[in-house]
Amino acid sequence: MSSGVHAALVPGGVIGNGRYRLLAKSGADARSNAELWRARDGQLNRDVALTILLGDLANGEAAARARRTVERAMHASSFTHPGVSRVIDVLTPGTGIRPDEGILGMVIAEWTQGTDLMDLIAEGPLPAGAATRLLEPLGAAIEGAHHAGLVLGADHPQRIRVTSDGRLRLAFPGPRPDAIARDDVKGLGAILYLLLTGRWALPGGPQGVPVAPTGPDGSVVAPNALHPYLPHDLSSVAVRSLEDTSVGGIRTSAAILQVLDQIAAEEAQTALLSPVSSSRDDDDDEQVVWTTQKPRQDKQTKKKLWISVAVLAVATLTVIVWLSVQIVGFFSDEPTKGGGPTVVINQPGSNGQTAPPPAPAGPVQPGQIGVYDVTNQPDSANQASRAVDGNAGTFWRTDNYFQPFPTLKPGIGLMASFAEPVKLASVTVTSPSKGTKVEIRVASALDSPLEETKVIGVADLSDGQTQIQLNEHEATGHVLIWITQLASPGGGKNQTEIREIVYTRAQ
Repeated sequence: MSSGVHAALVPGGVIGNGRYRLLAKSGADARSNAELWRARDGQLNRDVALTILLGDLANGEAAARARRTVERAMHASSFTHPGVSRVIDVLTPGTGIRPDEGILGMVIAEWTQGTDLMDLIAEGPLPAGAATRLLEPLGAAIEGAHHAGLVLGADHPQRIRVTSDGRLRLAFPGPRPDAIARDDVKGLGAILYLLLTGRWALPGGPQGVPVAPTGPDGSVVAPNALHPYLPHDLSSVAVRSLEDTSVGGIRTSAAILQVLDQIAAEEAQTALLSPVSSSRDDDDDEQVVWTTQKPRQDKQTKKKLWISVAVLAVATLTVIVWLSVQIVGFFSDEPTKGGGPTVVINQPGSNGQTAPPPAPAGPVQPGQIGVYDVTNQPDSANQASRAVDGNAGTFWRTDNYFQPFPTLKPGIGLMASFAEPVKLASVTVTSPSKGTKVEIRVASALDSPLEETKVIGVADLSDGQTQIQLNEHEATGHVLIWITQLASPGGGKNQTEIREIVYTRAQ
């Protein structure tokens, strides 16, 4: 087919007998030779989602496949669910589409406000809790459709969008002519895999998206093999949904939903978080990871447990030496316990030494500072010490969020720990991120749950220095700067940079 046939499929082009003006391309599904567009309905003056099936009308097989897709989409228009965009209309050549447009069919659905799924994972995988919350509405929609005898075609990531209130939604309906309910189940598992790993695990994925790795037997590598902090059950259900049902694959979306509900319930009840592996950066100090995750009884954990038992039985002295090393290398008021956040600590000194005793009044230097996060992915964890290094030319910066808090997480913070309990008069933050909202909180322990910390000051940061006067409080060894709203410079960007923090002791 000549390039002139598709000349209209560019932003600003008009198709559908002049009714729909193309605004922006959202993606393409090569399996159906379909392009996915946001368009403007000139008659009803509203934005719509177009699934445009391209091809040569003279190709009988291609035309028949397109007709089948359009018919299936029309049948699904009677199904309504928050997890699926409602089909408004369908068009075929001669009924709303000119035969010379090079279009074999078109599905028109209501436009889903929010962001593309691919944009959501552009900066890396999501925490397990965030992934389950996002995916549950789409899973519920698929389960409801299957009970109604319908197939949705939710098996391509560019057909999915994230709503403004944090739900995954099938934004571009139009199942392939040969798609079955099992394909929806595979699609749900593949989307879960994508959220957890940033990789696509089914054939025909978008260009530029990394493909899920496979083992020697050709099966997809489990997400927790790539990211060990992921829950075993969630990792397992993602892989099993992709496998053939004859070898233990999951048959229904209900089975996936059950695991999603279980993970969400466990997170809500216990707020347990997965450990974040410590690492070493050439330009930064060594990180120490604090987590309150309950140990998982997987093979790796059991192996480590047996090794630990053997060491205890054979060399008690070694254990004492190990504990001594921990005391020197770690700074913790309490042993790790269940039900708290992950805190990744940096030592703000070149040799990891604790700060000298503070003066009776005036600025006081924390012994340690680290990223405090109630998910399992703290932002820029190895850069936290830059916020208290006395150099305004260095900085700690949050990740860039396409959706503002609390869509994916309620906030992010920096937890400072002092060599001895202090009472602070003020905290001064140097930052270019005007509009950032922060709370100053005191905590009884490094890994205190957020709800057990106490707010002693609030402020909106200005461009430059912002001095935050603090309320009366008891002396504490742990002070949290908790960011509840990021700066929004525009362009869908939500990010905050902190260049320096000065803690001032009260008289």
